[in-house]
Amino acid sequence: MIEFKNITKSYNNGGPPAVANISLRIERGEFIFLVGPSGAGKSTLIKLLFREIMPTAGRLFFLKRNITEFTESELLRYRRRIGMVFQDFRLLKQKTVYENVAFALEVLGQSPRKIRQKVPLALEKVGLTGKEKAFPSELSGGEAQRVGIARAIVKDPLIILADEPTGNVDRDNSKQIMKLFEGINEGGTTVIVATHAWELVNQLQKRVIALKKGRIIRDEQNGGYDTEY
Repeated sequence: MIEFKNITKSYNNGGPPAVANISLRIERGEFIFLVGPSGAGKSTLIKLLFREIMPTAGRLFFLKRNITEFTESELLRYRRRIGMVFQDFRLLKQKTVYENVAFALEVLGQSPRKIRQKVPLALEKVGLTGKEKAFPSELSGGEAQRVGIARAIVKDPLIILADEPTGNVDRDNSKQIMKLFEGINEGGTTVIVATHAWELVNQLQKRVIALKKGRIIRDEQNGGYDTEY
């Protein structure tokens, strides 16, 4: 479904590339952990996949189409098929839980009827039924991240991209969040998680792509987190 072909990304800071000559394939329905130390290139790969940034060299394909060549309208359609989950939640502080999740559908032009149908279902999936009227300031870190996940899945995406989704939550909530991602993946959605959470990586035993200094040093099915990075 996704293919990186000799992807390099350099930033204008005079340093080495953030990712260097990366080639890999990701099949539909996979669950993948991107692991490695800070600065290894994990977040850069996530941003490239969302086309938040463009590669310096190479080609990146989604369903055999080069996303670096998408027009604005094609890019919008592509992003509708992706759910993003962030470390810092990125909730709209002035909106309630319900309104934050609904907003993801409003920007897609979904009808009020569809929104009324889909938002409660998404909140139920992440265990937030009853929190619809709460504001972000009234939520724990774990609850805030669940809102972020509900906002991502309410669009019925083909892909979930998560950049350090457990970085601002405690150990118990981290485990619950990863269970949510497992359930989402079991429903057929491709899940790609950049993380330092080595305990969870070791416990779940999914495909692990390890990065170091912008290069893939290991790509292993049923893998673990090597703390020697």
